[in-house]
Order: sequence, then structure tokens, then C-alpha cells
Amino acid sequence: MSDFEKAKRDAADAAANSDQLAEIVALLKAQQVVQQQPPATAPATPQSTGGAAKWIGIGVGGSIFLVAFALAAVATAITAVGLTICVLVLRGMWQDIKPK
Repeated sequence: MSDFEKAKRDAADAAANSDQLAEIVALLKAQQVVQQQPPATAPATPQSTGGAAKWIGIGVGGSIFLVAFALAAVATAITAVGLTICVLVLRGMWQDIKPK
């Protein structure tokens, strides 16, 4: 197997590992969100009648949360790909300067 084919196989393996790493990070973040403990119950208070404003606020807050979560996942994936490329370049440089 030539060095080029071996490098190509290593790059494909690294890309697959990066994808798996991004999925694992997203799964861990989702588990953290799910495992958050509910807040302590407050004493009973009379309910307000301003229902529309409350639901609009919940919708906006949820949307902002989902966009932030998506951006965090994209940033994690970009970081993983950049790290993989860096490691592959450094490995290639190390093999070039290593005595044979």
C-alpha cells in the first residue's frame, strides 16, 4: 500500500472519528439538558390572564435556545474537523523529519 493510499485511508478514518465526536458531544449536551433538575415548587399564586404574551415569550425563548444549541453543535463540529486536519498535518511533518 502506497503512502498516498495510507494517508487517504487515515484521513477518511479521522473524518469518521470527527463525525462520531460531534455526535457524542451533541448527545452529552442533550443529556445535560434532560437531566437538569426541576426548580423547587413555589407557593400557589393566582394565575394571570395574559396568556398570549406568555406564549409568545415562551416561543421566542425556546427559539433562541434552539438556535444557540445548533450554533454550539456547529462550532464543535468545526473544531473537531480543524483539530483532525492539524493532527494529520503534524503527523505528516513528523514522518517527514523522523530518521528512517
